[in-house]
Amino acid sequence: MAAESRSRILIIGVTGNLGFELAKASTAASHPTFGLVRDSAFSDPNKLQKIQNLSNHGVQIIKGSLQEEDGLIEALKQVDVVICAVASAQVLDQKLLISAIKRAGCIKRFFPSEFGGDPDRTRVSNLDHGFYSTKAEIRRLVEAEGIPYTYISCNFFASFLLPSLIQPGLQTLPRDKVNIFGDGNVKGVFVEESEVAAFTISAVDDPRTLNKVLYLRPPGNTLTMNEIVDIWEQKVGKHLVRNYISEEELLQKIHETPYPENMQMVFIYSVFVKGDQTYFDIASSNGVEGTQLYPLIKYTTVSEILGGML
Repeated sequence: MAAESRSRILIIGVTGNLGFELAKASTAASHPTFGLVRDSAFSDPNKLQKIQNLSNHGVQIIKGSLQEEDGLIEALKQVDVVICAVASAQVLDQKLLISAIKRAGCIKRFFPSEFGGDPDRTRVSNLDHGFYSTKAEIRRLVEAEGIPYTYISCNFFASFLLPSLIQPGLQTLPRDKVNIFGDGNVKGVFVEESEVAAFTISAVDDPRTLNKVLYLRPPGNTLTMNEIVDIWEQKVGKHLVRNYISEEELLQKIHETPYPENMQMVFIYSVFVKGDQTYFDIASSNGVEGTQLYPLIKYTTVSEILGGML
């Protein structure tokens, strides 16, 4: 696609980890790229460094926030596509953004801030303190307003839980023993954030992803806990003692641990006990799978990621 025909993209949350990767992927794909940044970000040294880095790579920085609808509309009128990558605590702040998109009338695709498990498919709503229901609420609002969309269901970021071998509270990879939740045979999915960004940007102008869920289930990264531990044992050249934690034991621990300290265990329960990332068929869920649509995007396998952590 010629550069002049590529959509102009506004990314909200460019100073966050994923938003930063999205902005880099957007400019690398020759999209005219804009980043919406709050005033407060310029007084944070880490965020300011990211802003300067993105500016040096051609990202046009626009000052604004999700709380200022008129400013949002001004920003929206400069672009064709909006990708929101705000933190989970800000998910409902997208309501004003949706109103602004509707008023602006020029946005041909909206990617709301999801970038995790499919909120319409999770089965832990009694445990997650609204983590998924708020994302589902935004989906329903987008659909009710008739805004063209793509939802990104990328499952776990590789930087989340994998560096501890899915051991909540552990900061390093275990070398002697490991807890396995459930029977250890339920599959979960891990994807590097930079690769999530590459798949997302590839979907921007693709009619096959319009009003669809783009699922990421790379075959080399869709693994059970037992398989992940097998890989790690091969890397370190020794067997780890495996302690199997039953569903009942894990649920008890979740209830005994205060929120939000228990959320890692909630996500583990959702994925590696209930199977919320993989129990359903993609095609029947109004979805398409990213590694099948974009086979030229090379993803880093779990084996490669763990090898890099030695």
